[in-house]
Amino acid sequence: MNTSSPVTEWVQLVDTLDRPTGRAEKLDAHRRALLHRAFSVFVFDRTGRLLLQRRADGKYHSAGLWTNTACGHPRPGEGLIDAAQRRLREEMGFDCSLEPVGSLLYRLPVIGDLTEHEFDHLLCGQCEIDPQPDPQEVSAWRRVAWPELLATIAAAPDSFTPWLREILTCCRPAIETWIHEHCAG
Repeated sequence: MNTSSPVTEWVQLVDTLDRPTGRAEKLDAHRRALLHRAFSVFVFDRTGRLLLQRRADGKYHSAGLWTNTACGHPRPGEGLIDAAQRRLREEMGFDCSLEPVGSLLYRLPVIGDLTEHEFDHLLCGQCEIDPQPDPQEVSAWRRVAWPELLATIAAAPDSFTPWLREILTCCRPAIETWIHEHCAG
């Protein structure tokens, strides 16, 4: 559980080729729609079920929506894999090996005056451990088979984060290739 006082979170600003251009405070980057580096983690079990999380109701945007296993932003000077593993531990309470599978650039409104303008790196991993999520980050979790996830998002898209829907629109084949190569299901 995160019991520390709020601290300023910084993100890495980048250009459209993912080259660093500076840094910004995280909330300011979302208010001003500044392009910044991000990551989205997808952790599957050995049968290919994806571990989803429901964002906690206290999150400043996309609260209560279902999304991929973990997501976040590398801090200035922090490597991508290290940052993704840090957030996986912070949000879901476990760690596993992660592999890059692709990236995409998007600009998506999330709520009010906030925008996710991100160069997002996709990382996949496999783990059988049940998560022990931080309740300030995650209100629920479940594992779902890939075809079921796609059908559920098609039927109720507003129950899922905009970035998860965008990732599946743009990068679904890369994730499906990873599932095929690493999972038995």
